[in-house]
Amino acid sequence: MTELARPPLPPFSAETAAQKVRAAEDAWNSRDPDRVTPAYSPDSRWRNRAEFIEGHAQIHAFLSRKWARELDYRLIKSLWTASGNRIAVRFAYEWHNDSGQWFRSLGNENWEFADDGRMRRRVASINDLPIAEAERLFHWPLGPRPDGHPGLEDLGL
Repeated sequence: MTELARPPLPPFSAETAAQKVRAAEDAWNSRDPDRVTPAYSPDSRWRNRAEFIEGHAQIHAFLSRKWARELDYRLIKSLWTASGNRIAVRFAYEWHNDSGQWFRSLGNENWEFADDGRMRRRVASINDLPIAEAERLFHWPLGPRPDGHPGLEDLGL
């Protein structure tokens, strides 16, 4: 295994796919592009909404812009299915803009992994729902979602 490998590695079982999903959730909840970017292959290609992104430099720039705009970001991911080197995920995250308007963003991602466990393709479809602050469901301190915090299914999402 190379120094850059990101276990668990494909092919994924239900257990290792769930581990991969939680590791991705924890990394994204760090809101640290320097931590998140290396989990993707150097030639990784993304479609995020209507934006097409390729390679580490563009991924890092995208994530930097995202977390500068999406304040107090908290994310939950949920494994939908996995086969071979592919994983499908449902997710929701809550954030607010610099005017204080809260949003819940809901979507689906399709992931494809290289043999070293780094993601080489990410296709995300996302919708933003404006919510009142009182409608928020994700209340843990910034950072990883605590063990025992309800997941998407438990929250009716």
